[in-house]
Amino acid sequence: MHIGLIGLGKMGSGIALRLVHGGHDVVGFDLDPESRSRAETAGARTVESISALVANLEAPRVIWVMLPAGDITRGLIGEIGKQLEAGDLVIDGGNSDFRDAAAHQQRLRPFGVSFADIGVSGGQWGWKNGYGLMVGADAESFDRIVPALQSLSADDGYRRVGGIGAGHLVKAIHNGVQYAIMQAYAEGYALLEAHPDVDSFAGLSAWQEGSSVRSWLLEQIIAALEEHPDLDGFGTRVSDSGMGRWTAEEAIKLAVPTPVLTTALYSRFASRDEGIANKLLVAARSQIGGQKS
Repeated sequence: MHIGLIGLGKMGSGIALRLVHGGHDVVGFDLDPESRSRAETAGARTVESISALVANLEAPRVIWVMLPAGDITRGLIGEIGKQLEAGDLVIDGGNSDFRDAAAHQQRLRPFGVSFADIGVSGGQWGWKNGYGLMVGADAESFDRIVPALQSLSADDGYRRVGGIGAGHLVKAIHNGVQYAIMQAYAEGYALLEAHPDVDSFAGLSAWQEGSSVRSWLLEQIIAALEEHPDLDGFGTRVSDSGMGRWTAEEAIKLAVPTPVLTTALYSRFASRDEGIANKLLVAARSQIGGQKS
């Protein structure tokens, strides 16, 4: 395939690399010269403007947008349609609010341009391990980009999960579930640490080898603890991308009880309130009672 890629940051550059290795012709654009240089090293062609990117792709074009969610992505998709032609396809692969997808489609429709949204999971290691891809698109657009999805995904890990907007909705809920899993691992680790006769690192490592709670997330936790066994240099503040909030909002809208997912989100909020975080830390220390330094 011939694919235009707008946004060559950590995720975008990984996508460019896998596409090139899959035999696809990639034309990339990023405002940052270093990002463009990195993509060129990976084998992509780069240009210095969006208009040049459009000019370097044969119609019908496929343009993948990999930019920060919010106003930047909304602004770009709102403007790029004016430079495209009927039959072109724009993909939003960023962590956008799934509720933006319908508006993007409406903006592009007058130009005869199609739209698809893809939830991309795999983080900065996706370039090596492959990505999990959740595609929201009509059947025709999905079939059109299957060769690229095959090159990007891990072990056939791509699916059309519904119509436009479904891709980012599934990714949002995926992240909400991820918050809950990480919260559970953290609580389990804290409980292991509270026992003076338990090697908590060995315990986590045992969980990862064949147990029912093994996962890629646990693999990353073990790697972090191996490098920083005392968690030196790590703070207590945990951010959120917004996807956990969108998951909670959708649960309220649909009256679906998600107490575990929502509690994990609230724990992240609490970690960013110094007053609450200090109270929780004092309470935790009093419970542990100095059993383990």
